[in-house]
Amino acid sequence: MARRFDGSTLIVASHNAGKVREISDLLRPFAVDVRSAGELGLAEPEETGQTFAENAELKARAAAQAARLPALADDSGLCVVALDGAPGIYSARWAGPDKDFAVAMARIERELLDRGTAQQDWRAYFVCALSLAWPDGHCETFVGEVHGQLVFPGRGDKGFGYDPIFIPDGYAQSFGEMEPDAKHAISHRAAAFAQLIAACFPDAPDASASRADADPRAN
Repeated sequence: MARRFDGSTLIVASHNAGKVREISDLLRPFAVDVRSAGELGLAEPEETGQTFAENAELKARAAAQAARLPALADDSGLCVVALDGAPGIYSARWAGPDKDFAVAMARIERELLDRGTAQQDWRAYFVCALSLAWPDGHCETFVGEVHGQLVFPGRGDKGFGYDPIFIPDGYAQSFGEMEPDAKHAISHRAAAFAQLIAACFPDAPDASASRADADPRAN
C-alpha cells in the first residue's frame, strides 16, 4: 500500500516556473501549501538517472532531505518515435543552458527532415514521472503518458517547453494553444497526478469535476 501524504506543506522540487505553475494548479483543490525548490533556494541535483522515474526520485529525495519536508518532483520530456525516443530524458538539455526550447524544437524538426520522415509519421508522446518523497527517503512514483502528433511551426504561447509543437490525439489544438485547465485535464502530468492522488491522497476531494467543462476537442 502506498504511503499517504498527511502534511500541510509540500515542496515542488523544481526550478522550472512552468512546471511549478502546472503542479501548483493541480494541487490547488487539495488544501496543500505549495513551496518550490527555487523559492527556497534548494540546489538542483545532477540528473544521473537513466529513466524519467529514476530522475524524478533523485530530485524528490534531494529536496525532501534538504527541506525536511515531503517533496514532489517531476521528470518529464518529449519522446519522438522516428528519432528513436529522443530527446526523452534529455529534453531539457536539448534546450541548452539558456533553456531555449525554440532551439530544441528546431532541432527536432531538422532531424526529422534529415531522416526523410514523412509528416504523417511525426508521432510523439510526452512522459511524466511524479515522485513524492519524504525526508526519510521513502518514495512513491507514478508515470503518465499522452500521445499525439508533431506540427511545425509551433502553435500557441500558452504552454511551455515543447507544448507548441505537440497536438494530442483526438484534438485540433496544440498544448501551446490550449487553456491551462484544458491541458491539465488530459496531459501526461495530469495522468501521473491522478495516480498520485488516488494512491497518496485517498481522502482528497475529486478535482476532475472542476475541469470537466474544459474540453478543446475539434468534434
